Amino acid sequence: MNLTDWTGFIGVTILLLAFFLNLYDLLRKDSIYYLLLNSIGAGIACLASVLLNYWPFIILEGCWTLVSLAGLLRVLRMSKR
Repeated sequence: MNLTDWTGFIGVTILLLAFFLNLYDLLRKDSIYYLLLNSIGAGIACLASVLLNYWPFIILEGCWTLVSLAGLLRVLRMSKR
């Protein structure tokens, strides 16, 4: 495995960790930790897709990152009220 493979593997592992923790009710979908795991995992997976120059997953993971970050910002704004 090369660096690109490891990068993708780490990103996808973080995404799957968030998914399983949510699935087993250990993290709620609107928790800061869940949204952070999604943002970080998708961002790393997007980086791996960029390194591979594979546009379908660049778009997918890029959107996933942006949506997760938007959700994170929303939760952080709501918690400041």
